[in-house]
Amino acid sequence: MESILRQAQNDATELSGQYQLIEQAIQYIETNVQRQPELNEIASAIGLSEYHFQRLFTRWAGISPKRFMQFLTKEHAKVLLARSENLLDTTHQVGLSSLGRLHDLFVNTEAVTPGEYKSRGAGLTIRYGLHPTPFGKCLIATTERGICHLGFVQTGEGNSIDNLVTDWKQSKMIEDYKTTAPLIARIFPECETGSAFNKADGFDTSRENRVGLLNPQLKLHLRGTNFQIKVWEALLKIPAGTVTTYEHIAAQIGNPNAVRAVGTAVGHNPIAVLIPCHRVIRKSGEFGNYRYGAARKKALLAREFSVDPSGATFMSRYE
Repeated sequence: MESILRQAQNDATELSGQYQLIEQAIQYIETNVQRQPELNEIASAIGLSEYHFQRLFTRWAGISPKRFMQFLTKEHAKVLLARSENLLDTTHQVGLSSLGRLHDLFVNTEAVTPGEYKSRGAGLTIRYGLHPTPFGKCLIATTERGICHLGFVQTGEGNSIDNLVTDWKQSKMIEDYKTTAPLIARIFPECETGSAFNKADGFDTSRENRVGLLNPQLKLHLRGTNFQIKVWEALLKIPAGTVTTYEHIAAQIGNPNAVRAVGTAVGHNPIAVLIPCHRVIRKSGEFGNYRYGAARKKALLAREFSVDPSGATFMSRYE
C-alpha cells in the first residue's frame, strides 16, 4: 500500500512539474499567436529541444502545439462559442445539463444557511491538503458535508491556506492528506495518483469508471450569498467541451442585466474545476481572465477539448 501511494505521489509530482513548462509554452504561444511561431522557436523559448517539447506538450495536452495555437485564436473561439450556446440551449431544454461535466462526475451541492454564512464556519471542522495535479499544485478542503474549497497555488502554499482560512474564519482547520488525496484522485483521474489510489482502495479502475460512470456523487459545501450560489449552480450546468458567456449565465439565472455581478460571482468561485468557471469566456471570443491565471484557464479548456469520454477529439468538431 505504502509503495503504491509513494509511486503515485512521484508520478503526480512529475506531472505537476511538467505543467510549469506547459504554462510557459502557452504564454509564449499566446503572445505570438498572430504570427504562428514554429515549433522549434517555442521549444527554444522554454529551454527544450523541438523533439522533447513536441512529445511533452502532446502527452500533456492531448493535442499538438499546432492545434493548440489554432484553439487560441479569437476566430476559433467565436465558432466554438456559437456551437456551444446551441448545445447548451438543447441540453437545458431536455434536462441533460448534468451529463457532460468534467469526467462526468456527478456533483451534489449544499449551500450554508444564512446563519451559517454569517458565522463563517463556526462549529465546522475543515480538513485540507496540498496535492500535485496536471495543472500544478492545488489546495483542497472538505467538511463533513462536502468539498468546500479547491484552488491552485499561485503565490505560495501559505497564501493559499490563508485564503481558505479567510473564507471560513471560525472553523477548525486540520491538515489531513489521507482524507483529501482520494478526492483529488477522483477529480483528476488522468493523474497517476488517481489510478494508484483507486487500486489501493479497491475501486474499479476500468475505462468506464475513469470517465466517472461508476463514481458515486461528489458533494460540494458552498458558502456564498444567494446570488453567488445561483451563479455557481448555473456554472455546474456547462458541459465539458463547451463554453458560454457571462451574458448567457445572467440570462439563465433570470437576471439578464446583472452581467457585471455575474462576472464578480464567477471570479469568487471557491471550488475550481468542479464548478467550471474556466468555461466562461467573453462574447467577443476572448478567453478573459481567470483567478488562477489566464494560461491555466486555456490549459484546462484545451485538456477538456482534446478528448471526450468516447475517445473522439473535441477539437476536430470545430475545425
